[in-house]
Amino acid sequence: MANRIALVDDDQNILTSVALTLESEGFDVDCYNDGETALQGITRHPPDLGVFDIKMPRMDGIELLQKIRTSSQVPVIFLTSKDDELDEALGLGMGADDYITKPFSQRLLLARIRAVLRRASNEGMQTQGPNIVRQGELLMDPDRHLCSWKGTEVKLTVTEFLILQALATRPGMVKNRDQLMDAAYGESIFLDDRTIDSHIKRLRRKIRAHDKDFDNIETLYGIGYKYRTG
Repeated sequence: MANRIALVDDDQNILTSVALTLESEGFDVDCYNDGETALQGITRHPPDLGVFDIKMPRMDGIELLQKIRTSSQVPVIFLTSKDDELDEALGLGMGADDYITKPFSQRLLLARIRAVLRRASNEGMQTQGPNIVRQGELLMDPDRHLCSWKGTEVKLTVTEFLILQALATRPGMVKNRDQLMDAAYGESIFLDDRTIDSHIKRLRRKIRAHDKDFDNIETLYGIGYKYRTG
């Protein structure tokens, strides 16, 4: 069955060209030219992945993501302008899985979409042997996409889950940003350091919402991150 993509952008040229490219690659595409219309359509026909522009009329991409995140962890990629650094950070902080800066190549967008979908698919697949990760108060079940801290469920996106899993499965071992990118994206796709840093900040914030003293993800400046159990 073809993956369904929700494409949201107020630029009709982008909607048309990207939709044609995605459809030629076998995707089903729902196009929306503003956030409010997209929210209604996505609620009726949930996609496998969303591609949202940030700057849109009636409801921008960040507000759209915020409303969707109240009930769904569907992967989302943001389309941003070169001067949208603050909005990128806000979007990643609220649960976007990736972002692409305009102007972008169709090949890059396809690669990012496939990478995010592959992560979502692989993360939900059953594999042989026990998959449960237990490290102190942290419990992760990749087969059910469940994460809990001190018995309380922590809602994570696919990207957040895979980054935390990569750190927690090898406690005490330092993971640099490239290693975390590989763990989360499954192939060599260029991302700047800020993307991984934003995901780490969001992971900490989500767990600290349940335990203000959480400090198990340690930053080693200039090197990377590691998970501490003590």
